[in-house]
Amino acid sequence: MATVDLKLPHHAYAIHIEPGLLARLGELVREVAPHDRAALFADGNVFYEPFSDGAVKSLKKAGYDLTTSTVDPGEDRKNLDTAANLYEVLVEAHLERRSPIIALGGGVITDTVGFVAATYLRGVPLVQCPTTLVAMVDASVGGKTGVNLPQGKNLVGSFYQPQMVVIDTATLSSLPARELRCGLAECVKHAMIRDAELFEWTEQKVDALLAMDTDVMGELVERNVRIKVDVVMADEKEAGERAHLNFGHTFAHAIEAISGYGHYHHGEAVALGMVAATHVAVDTGRVGADVLDRLIGVLDRIGLPTRADDLAPTQRLVDAMKHDKKVADGRVRLVVPDHIGGVSIVSDTPAEVIAAAWDSLRK
Repeated sequence: MATVDLKLPHHAYAIHIEPGLLARLGELVREVAPHDRAALFADGNVFYEPFSDGAVKSLKKAGYDLTTSTVDPGEDRKNLDTAANLYEVLVEAHLERRSPIIALGGGVITDTVGFVAATYLRGVPLVQCPTTLVAMVDASVGGKTGVNLPQGKNLVGSFYQPQMVVIDTATLSSLPARELRCGLAECVKHAMIRDAELFEWTEQKVDALLAMDTDVMGELVERNVRIKVDVVMADEKEAGERAHLNFGHTFAHAIEAISGYGHYHHGEAVALGMVAATHVAVDTGRVGADVLDRLIGVLDRIGLPTRADDLAPTQRLVDAMKHDKKVADGRVRLVVPDHIGGVSIVSDTPAEVIAAAWDSLRK
């Protein structure tokens, strides 16, 4: 079992990575939250999968009086109404402040259940069990939780670190091809912001990744988790360096908000957002066109969108960016590449350059 430790001044926890871990979930949770009651909230798409059944049996075998509930899948369910429904489940089950909550599913579950754990009784133990690639390498690690409002993505949330992250890479075998590609978008993002060698490795391994080669996927998850952990340990609450993880996301969140959550999956919007942000870097002379060409090349090979003919009018998208939670002093802050493996945060991008970046996605 590969274990990556995330250590902060106030809290530390382990991220376990291995196929088959959900069958041992009960004993692992006992190590960090040995209470008599627990709740497991699962994505409705995965709750009846064999690995989910194994997780439930393992928790009950470990002695937990377990409450289970499902959440309808989809970004449009990541909202305050869903959170309120989960609070009701917890109250009816008489969960206490030491009772662990387990999140089993993809990014929507990870973010929403994490937010509920952070706010129920002012905080209860949280164990993240991501079952999608994007949740494994990004959403489950680092303590960002939240839900969407109609005006924008993740506008309500909290930094709340879990007690443990359990990554059972065997769950990836049931991942639809579209979700795999979306997860790979976040992996490309990590390589773009932090690791040129990982970017080259990803370019070389695209075919093996799309074929779900077990060893290659395991290496991909561990390398990406280590990048996320390093960034979070350097800057837990996004005072500086952690904002690098938002590469492509300011554009992506505008796409999702305007088009309606679910029209573009998050990873697809991130792919478009990374292309747009790199267009900004090219147009402002920060990088050469070769960086954009390599980024588009690997995204195209993965099967992610690099242009879109159905985007909203440019001004609507620009206006949506102004609602992004990363706006500071009324100015849109963008993460743009300096080179493959390094990025910077800029807040003085001319409006016409941002508009041109949006327009470039239509070509």
